[in-house]
Amino acid sequence: MSDSVLPALLQSYLDELVPDRPAELRAMEALAAAEGFPIIGPACGQLCYLVARMVGARRIFELGSGFGYSTAWFARALKETHGDAGEVHHTVWEADLSEQARRHLAALGLVDLVRFHTGEAVAALTAQSGGFDLIFSDIDKEDYPTSLPVIERQLRPGGVLVVDNLLWGNRVLDPAADDPATAGIRRFTRLIADSPQWTGSILPIRDGLLLALKR
Repeated sequence: MSDSVLPALLQSYLDELVPDRPAELRAMEALAAAEGFPIIGPACGQLCYLVARMVGARRIFELGSGFGYSTAWFARALKETHGDAGEVHHTVWEADLSEQARRHLAALGLVDLVRFHTGEAVAALTAQSGGFDLIFSDIDKEDYPTSLPVIERQLRPGGVLVVDNLLWGNRVLDPAADDPATAGIRRFTRLIADSPQWTGSILPIRDGLLLALKR
């Protein structure tokens, strides 16, 4: 499955509009391309950075963080807004990915802002004290609906939820697509759309990025 629902030329155009960024971030992008590892990419990374700056986020939790690419964008936003006062929680199942993320974030001078968790992401979020300003989710898609009650408890009123892959390679538009991942995305999207607790919109960038404000 392509990691973007946009035509390749349009996605490249949006990525090229992202301001210059540290060499380590570019190296992470090259590594992801070489290994076929899914990352949110420059345009979505810049958007995540912008949203975190706009809401003045101090505490951010990532449900699913890979080797730290999205973490780096969030941590850059915190660093530029609050210096060393903020925190980003990075969560992955694999210890090797966690260690890889530590190396990348250390090279960027951001590792002191990051709290690392190795294990199931929703359980890690459940264990926190809550009151997060921003929560980002990129976990297994079939688990999106069951993660929502935990997100609602842990995100402060006025906080922002960012969720990746809401268009899922346009499979959400295919009536014949009824696999657990696609069904999970559809169900989660409907839960957000129908809830009086949320005001959200899906941005058709890359693979569909949900931005939702908790009332």
